[in-house]
Amino acid sequence: MDHLKPEKLQIRFLNGSTSGGPTYPRCYTLTHSDTTGELFLTIGPVYDHEQMSGWYTRFMRDEVLAAWEMDEEEMALHVHVHVSGGLILGSAKWRDKIFRQHMPMVLEAFRYGDRELVTKHPELEQAPIIIHFHTPHPNYDRVETWGILRDYM
Repeated sequence: MDHLKPEKLQIRFLNGSTSGGPTYPRCYTLTHSDTTGELFLTIGPVYDHEQMSGWYTRFMRDEVLAAWEMDEEEMALHVHVHVSGGLILGSAKWRDKIFRQHMPMVLEAFRYGDRELVTKHPELEQAPIIIHFHTPHPNYDRVETWGILRDYM
């Protein structure tokens, strides 16, 4: 498993969000550069569609989106990845393996990138993480619980 290298993470806040809040709505858009290994995290009240609009990202569909949602009585971090569908390079099996391999680092990036919010709201450390793997292939179209936020420090 790869671990997050904080020096490779660039964080940007959209209008309506700061490092301290608000907690809801709060969305995360994570993309990366295969060339430099840098990660680009945008935090805001909505997803950063501009960040996902580049031709490479639209072609690869390797962005990871996440948002805080109220599930029953508690907040949960819902994470979404596109395993296949549209103009995506690679088979569903291969992409599923890649997303799973890098998901712990992705979750570390969300937690590290929004550490001030987590410090301000320590109950988020216990929030469950729900991963949505999106694909038309039934073998890979899944929703899974990946522990709690505290697991990814």
